[in-house]
Amino acid sequence: MAISVRELAARTPGTRDRYIDLLRVASLATVVLGHWLMAAVTADGSVGNLLAVVPELQVLTWALQVMPVFFFVGGFSHALSYRSRPGYATFLRARLQRLLRPTMVFIGGWTAAALVLRLTGADGGLTGVALRLVAQPLWFIGIYLAMVAFTPPLLRLHERYGWGAFAALVAGAGVVDVLRFAAGVPYAEFLNFAFVWLAVHQLGFLRADDRIRLPAALAAGGLVGAAALVALGPYPLSMVGMPGEKVSNMAPPTFALLCHALWLVGAVELLRGPGGRLARRPAVWRAVIAANGVAMTAFLWHLTAMLGVYGAMLALDVPLPGPATGAWWAQVPVRLAVAAVVTALLVAVFRAAERPPARPAAGRRGSAPRAPRDTGGSGPVAALGITLCLFGVLGLSMVGFGGLLEGRTALLVAVPVTAPAAVGTALVGWLLVERAGRAT
Repeated sequence: MAISVRELAARTPGTRDRYIDLLRVASLATVVLGHWLMAAVTADGSVGNLLAVVPELQVLTWALQVMPVFFFVGGFSHALSYRSRPGYATFLRARLQRLLRPTMVFIGGWTAAALVLRLTGADGGLTGVALRLVAQPLWFIGIYLAMVAFTPPLLRLHERYGWGAFAALVAGAGVVDVLRFAAGVPYAEFLNFAFVWLAVHQLGFLRADDRIRLPAALAAGGLVGAAALVALGPYPLSMVGMPGEKVSNMAPPTFALLCHALWLVGAVELLRGPGGRLARRPAVWRAVIAANGVAMTAFLWHLTAMLGVYGAMLALDVPLPGPATGAWWAQVPVRLAVAAVVTALLVAVFRAAERPPARPAAGRRGSAPRAPRDTGGSGPVAALGITLCLFGVLGLSMVGFGGLLEGRTALLVAVPVTAPAAVGTALVGWLLVERAGRAT
């Protein structure tokens, strides 16, 4: 039976860290807003980046590139979750249900749409661009999958070494950039997908054990470090990827982005007191609960909504001013409002995939629920499943939904990936994770 937001709010234990939930919602909302603002569609249907049109705005990414905050929150949540259900397969299925199910619905929906558009010859212009762009946010899902997969061993390292485990990941990220920029070692930069993001995730473990005691030093050190690296090194100003740039701070992530993450984590920790008081307000907490219940679905479909708004404007011959002009900025509030409405409609259609499945009834009245435990082969099956999901989702984020019938490829590190292979790999991986979880 569905439980209302008001009832969930009333049942929230006093010990819950509501600020963490608020950060989760706020960080995803900021990412969505940033994507909507950066999309600069012109009258001919081409899609550009506002930050490339107005380079001076790139400095705003130092405050608005908040994906590290979401990964930091993820580390906090994963630590608590694994400690409450230490079986690997059980932990994976519990953490991934509300992540992979809406993701698979999104992939399935866009795969079907891409096939229809291709067969009807309607996959040109802005539609063709959309088939590529709507898959790009899936990189975040792929990185998050890796974080979930590595939580058990990294949590053990954290419990043994504390800040030392975090420092080792930071050192690894620094060594990778030296190998990349000073020694020119090929492919070394891709190791920082692990070192940088897992270091941020490790900060979440430290937060779960209340071991971040000097947030001001963390913020100041990260900000000074990022500024020095951008000013003196080969790092660009923007903390998000820019079209055509030789070096991106995001893909693969750089040591400068890691410093940026330290600055952000320190900053949100400095706001922990007032943020916690805000989250405890009944109306705010109900809003946080409602938003968290649909956050992943909204994130997955938000670019679909924005590109749909632009497509409708082009179809209806609504004038599209040049990006960053006065008329363009005047249209921004209307475009954002309409995109929010379309996103809400898409959420209403697809939100069921994000709801946790109903728990099976107890075998007999009054019997205690069976404690979760891993059966012999469930752990390796779950590990294989999440690995396949990881490669499938990351591959699809690079190749997009275009070319499903043409064999178009993209390189994932050094491996060529096609859209059909990525979709199939992600689906098989998800089914394996589900199977392993049910076997416990």
